[in-house]
Amino acid sequence: MSKPFVVACIPAFNEERTIGGVVVRAMKHVDRVVVCDDGSVDLTAEIAGGLGAIVVRHERNKGYGAALKSSFTEALRLGADVVVTLDGDGQHDPGEIPKLLERLKEGDVGIVIGSRFLEGGSSDAPKWREAGIKLITDLTSNDGLKLTDAQSGFRAYSREALESLILTEEGMGVSTEILLKAGENGLSVAEVPVSISYGKGSSTRNPVVHGLGVILSTVKHLSMRRPLLFYGLPGFIAMCVAGVFWVITLRKYATAHTISTNVTLIALSATFVGLMLMTTAIILWVLISIVREKV
Repeated sequence: MSKPFVVACIPAFNEERTIGGVVVRAMKHVDRVVVCDDGSVDLTAEIAGGLGAIVVRHERNKGYGAALKSSFTEALRLGADVVVTLDGDGQHDPGEIPKLLERLKEGDVGIVIGSRFLEGGSSDAPKWREAGIKLITDLTSNDGLKLTDAQSGFRAYSREALESLILTEEGMGVSTEILLKAGENGLSVAEVPVSISYGKGSSTRNPVVHGLGVILSTVKHLSMRRPLLFYGLPGFIAMCVAGVFWVITLRKYATAHTISTNVTLIALSATFVGLMLMTTAIILWVLISIVREKV
């Protein structure tokens, strides 16, 4: 069997200090390197191109997801059998690319993730950052995927896996979108231990904005998959609460001919929220069912 054509994809935004080292080290383990310069205002593109990488440029910063999608498109155009993704800020060690490739070569999975939390892996990230990553991973795992590091951008994909994924997220939420859609498409995912370094100059993204964006994106995709559960159940609970307060209101009126303003407002509010959530659940369920039937 012929050796697979491997392309490394590196989304980068203002990474002139680190991109050169990442490109040179990645080239030792792959056939081609594609760097998506996501609207950088420094020399990221010039350095990457000068070292032999294929550079795809965005005129303005569009986000990690958009850069990843542009990189994937170019890699598939080049004829990649396998695509490896890693960050341009030096967090990921290109020397560990063979670990991901060896696991993917076994042929039983479509995506391999480099996990900092598996035995044998490591990370010097602050504890609060690790806690946030684990929270997001738990949200993803609740959708049927049992992973330890859903936010790792150090991954390997088979061509078939990439061609089956239709991605919509422009920002950091694309990491979890990929995994959720992989599960929906029946793609198996595996992890291998890797080391991730948060050295000086790495991870220029605001961690709070990053975390909130990923969580909101994850919640959005989960809600679209189970709208009746995600919106309908809270709506039903709100209606039950409303029913209790309406009973209290009517009983008080029947016995004392007075109405408690606070109790009535709670009943009205709970009724409004419940109806809104249940209506949303039904509308989304119908729309998603129609879309799935047409696919």
